[in-house]
Amino acid sequence: MNPENPSENPAENPRGNDGGHPGENSLRNPDGAAAGNPVRPKGIIVIAVVVALEAAALLVAAGWYGTQLLTGAPVLSFWGAVFTLCLLLAFSAWLFAVARFLLRGFRWPRAGALVAQLFVLTIGFPTLTGGYPVAGLAMLIPAVTAIVLLFDKRVIAFASRAAGAPPAL
Repeated sequence: MNPENPSENPAENPRGNDGGHPGENSLRNPDGAAAGNPVRPKGIIVIAVVVALEAAALLVAAGWYGTQLLTGAPVLSFWGAVFTLCLLLAFSAWLFAVARFLLRGFRWPRAGALVAQLFVLTIGFPTLTGGYPVAGLAMLIPAVTAIVLLFDKRVIAFASRAAGAPPAL
């Protein structure tokens, strides 16, 4: 029996779907994931956790800085302190977005995560050598781990999805 619709015959269907649902892919990887959805490597999860923890640390620093500003701690320039507070909040939000979109497999957050880790390294080394070894190592070890994992081939393969075109309306 030869079906009239080629999508009903999996051998003749080049797209690999089952014909019943156009977007559903019936081809599976050996590990059980759909062929169109690669398995999220553990490296991506580690990087996203490191970046999210850095974002949380910036948020805590912004909260502390804001309370100091509201309680009347002496500052040279009030508006300069407000600008610094806004920068801390903006960088925290940016890092949370980087962590979220890394987990979703987008390409652009890899560069953002790398730049953030390089900034952490520039703060971590002077902290380590300036008499605060525990704080310095707490910054350096996760940053170096994230940098190494960012160049892992499984992480690069997973985080290579380009963003789609924005909707017209």
